[in-house]
Amino acid sequence: MLSIFGVSIALFPRNMMWLDAVVLAVAVVAGAVAAVTGFGIGSLLTPVVALSVDTRVAVAAVAIPHVVGTAVRFWLLQGGIDRRVLWSFGVTSAAGGLIGAALYSMASNRWLNAVFGVLLLFAAISEVTGLARRMRFRGWVAWLAGALSGLLGGLVGNQGGIRSAALLGFNLSKEKFVATATAIALFVDGARLPVYLAYQHEDMRSLWQWIALATIGVVGGTVLGSRVLRRVPEAWFRRVLAFVLALLGLVMLTRGLGPTADPVRGQTRDAASFRPGTACPPSTDGTFVAC
Repeated sequence: MLSIFGVSIALFPRNMMWLDAVVLAVAVVAGAVAAVTGFGIGSLLTPVVALSVDTRVAVAAVAIPHVVGTAVRFWLLQGGIDRRVLWSFGVTSAAGGLIGAALYSMASNRWLNAVFGVLLLFAAISEVTGLARRMRFRGWVAWLAGALSGLLGGLVGNQGGIRSAALLGFNLSKEKFVATATAIALFVDGARLPVYLAYQHEDMRSLWQWIALATIGVVGGTVLGSRVLRRVPEAWFRRVLAFVLALLGLVMLTRGLGPTADPVRGQTRDAASFRPGTACPPSTDGTFVAC
């Protein structure tokens, strides 16, 4: 609250919490990372939003800043797409991703997270050791790689990382890599967003504040990251990509093999009973928990 000549002016809403600032900050970082590596918005933003709402609601809410950030990134790249990879690997990856997302609720997410983590770690190690540069995906192998990477990504709710790991097998330049990954992501977003809006629009509407903050942050981070991409040498680009894949792989592996969530502290709320800026109820010992 700022007072000027005896008049009080509210600079921010009273109910704005630290999590709002975290969402905005992570969105900026996610947009910048995605602009450099071709993925990262959903991987970084979804876990933050899922601290306070159900994971499925978080995935739907993040889809809006994801598609906006991806579209901005695509526009800033101004072409550079490898059309051969797009129409082979990309189409089957998008189709596999939609099938995987449809089967998401029936899969054992715990073990899939572990498998997902191992595959990302393998991709990162392959890039560091040079194995990825010796692999080549052509013909039916490219179609199969796209379908499998999309299917697995859809099953665990995180398609960008595994898609980028598979794209390493095409030995693309950094510009073509990011541009092609971005175009494939737009395919997937264009297919899944209408579904989310049709079935979860009420939940998404209740999170409009976070969606707006995340969208602003992602766009700002995308613009900054696109400038960085032009200055990153090719060798360093692949090292950064390997590092991000390894980091994401470790997180997913830990999530899959770690202990199950505490029944009290690990509980989540759906968006219908939650509004950004409201505090979580205290637990029985009087402390606040992530809900």
